[in-house]
Amino acid sequence: MAMPFTVVDAFADRPFTGNPAAVMVLDRWPDDALLQSIALEHNLSETAFVVPTSGDADYELRWFTPTVEIAMCGHATLASGHVLMGERREVRFATRKAGVLVVGRERGGYTLDLPVTRVAPAGDAALLAALGIEGDVFASVAGAQQTSVILVADAATVRGCTPDMAALAACEVMAIVTAPGDVADVVSRVFVPAWGVDEDPVTGSAHAALAPFWSERLGSGRFTAFQASARGGYLTCTLAGERAVLGGECVTVMRGELLV
Repeated sequence: MAMPFTVVDAFADRPFTGNPAAVMVLDRWPDDALLQSIALEHNLSETAFVVPTSGDADYELRWFTPTVEIAMCGHATLASGHVLMGERREVRFATRKAGVLVVGRERGGYTLDLPVTRVAPAGDAALLAALGIEGDVFASVAGAQQTSVILVADAATVRGCTPDMAALAACEVMAIVTAPGDVADVVSRVFVPAWGVDEDPVTGSAHAALAPFWSERLGSGRFTAFQASARGGYLTCTLAGERAVLGGECVTVMRGELLV
C-alpha cells in the first residue's frame, strides 16, 4: 500500500530551518502500531496523521514521535494546516487530549490557536542537575502535557545548556529552558528525551506555556520568540485568555510515498 506523505519545515521561512514534520492524510485510522512504526521510519520529532471528520472540526489529528504518541504538538499542527489549507481561511483539527486546534491564514504565514499550559513555582533539583544549569523551575499545573519551564539568567545560558540526556529522560517532562532574548523578546530551547526527542528544534506546544509565562513578566500579551536550536526558528506569541495564538511560516520540503 502506498501512503503519501509531505514533509514541512514549520516555523520556518526557508528550507532546513524551523522544525520538520511529516504529515500523512489518511481516509481512516489504521492500527496504532502501524502509526508508531511509520513515525519511527520518518524519525522526525513528530509525524502528524489526519483523517477527515465532520462537526466542529475538518479533520481528526494525532501526533507520534519516533517512540510515543503525544498529547499536543504545535509545529506538526501548523504543518498539517499548511498542507490542507487550500483556498480555506482556516483548518480545524479535533484532537484526543488538546481539544480543537485551529490553523488560520495571516499575512503570508499562519496562526496556530492552542490551549495554554499554566505553570507554578516548583523545586526540582534533579531536573536542574540533568540540565546542568542554575535557574528557577516552574512545573505545569494545567495543560495538555507535563511541562517544566526553567527560567535562567540570560540568553547565553540558554544557548550554552548541555543536558545529560540520560538523566533528563528520567524526569519525564518537556523541559523548556528560557530567558529574556537577544534576537527576540524571549529565547528558549526545549528538551524532551523521555518522549524520544533529545532537543526539539522549534516547539509550538512549549510556547503554549511560554505565552502566559512571559506575558506576565513582560507586561504585554504579545511578544516575539526565538527557539535557539541548531536549526532555529522565530514565532510570535499572543495570549488570548486561555489560548495561545502563535504566528509563523511553513515551507514544504519533500513529498513522497511510504510503501507498507
